[in-house]
Amino acid sequence: MPTPGDVGGGESRGAAPRLTWSRRGAAGRCRRLNEAVAVPVPRGRAGGRAGPGGGDRLWPPRAAAMRGTAGLLVLGAAAGLLAGGGGRWLGRLLLLPPLRAVRARRALPVEGKAVLVTGCDKGFGHALAKQLHAKGFTVFAGCLLADKNGDGARELKNMKSDRMKVLQMNVCSDEEVAQAVDFVKRTLKDPEEGLWGLVNNAGVSTFGEVEFASLDNYKEVAEINLWGTVRVTKAFLPLIRRAKGRVVNITSMLGRMASPSRSCYCVSKYGVAAFSDCLRQEMYRWGVRVILIEPSNFVAATGILTEDGIDRQAEALWSGAGDTVREDYGREYFARHVATMKSFVSSGLKDMSLVLNDISDALTSTCPNNRYNPMETCWWVRLQVMTHLPTALADWLYVPGATL
Repeated sequence: MPTPGDVGGGESRGAAPRLTWSRRGAAGRCRRLNEAVAVPVPRGRAGGRAGPGGGDRLWPPRAAAMRGTAGLLVLGAAAGLLAGGGGRWLGRLLLLPPLRAVRARRALPVEGKAVLVTGCDKGFGHALAKQLHAKGFTVFAGCLLADKNGDGARELKNMKSDRMKVLQMNVCSDEEVAQAVDFVKRTLKDPEEGLWGLVNNAGVSTFGEVEFASLDNYKEVAEINLWGTVRVTKAFLPLIRRAKGRVVNITSMLGRMASPSRSCYCVSKYGVAAFSDCLRQEMYRWGVRVILIEPSNFVAATGILTEDGIDRQAEALWSGAGDTVREDYGREYFARHVATMKSFVSSGLKDMSLVLNDISDALTSTCPNNRYNPMETCWWVRLQVMTHLPTALADWLYVPGATL
């Protein structure tokens, strides 16, 4: 069973997305990234048009068609609003970003505020614990390997700061989560004032097409990514409500758009997104904000997937598949699939600052977004296409073998 680590994963209520451009040019970068996550089609068995030259070729998105379609959709939506007497609503939508930008410049004071972060052994969680501490927060850093003096936990302990509290926390354990709640209550200067922030960051990643992934694969990933988030949130919510604080859940762009070979991960992240949306609506009356962070590919920065790890998972997937599945897909196709995943691991952003800064903003802004999208422009465009265009058209633009 995988162990909790750090995840690398919309509407922002009018706020502009956090985007970054590649130094070598966005167009080339987008093309390479899209090819990296495209999945090769089995030898003529998938049906449909897999692209020029037969089923073994990758099929990149139809960029020209996408640009033209997107422009028509924007013009059509604006014309529809105006024709239907929606000019007033369109005006409000246009004014919302600058109004929110002005409000968002105001940051809350952090003195006396405490935040609990899960998954602080490495990756986002480890870096975030340090950044929040530097900003003046008291940080409760939940680590899976704190009791074993793991490297990440030991580094945080060695800071020897009264505002850095390292605690043992496996998000899959009811007992350890309950002990963490007791520790936080005992440590807070005034438990009645509550806990300002909870950042659910602990998570794992995996890959494997549906016919190769076992039911246990789905359960193991969901136990950490989904049920771990639910378990920790429910345990700390009374303290968050007292402080009228923030719940920040780290999901992924794959919590809003599906990706071939990532169904185990997508199921868990879609679940976290749905849980967060429901909780956000329930918590407005308490003055609590529930916020989603939806990163793109930061695998290279967090190390949540490595080439060695992919090889181990691939061997387990192949050996666990039935004879019919292995025969129909073929070892050659499976090997190309594994190579595609390895290219995805090495193609992501290596700088975590986009994600860390968005989490900090979610915790300190007087007017935080409901969703933050720390990602490159090409990924943001793809997210909008996959979530706003008709499914058939979105699939045709991005999915190998899809037809209209």
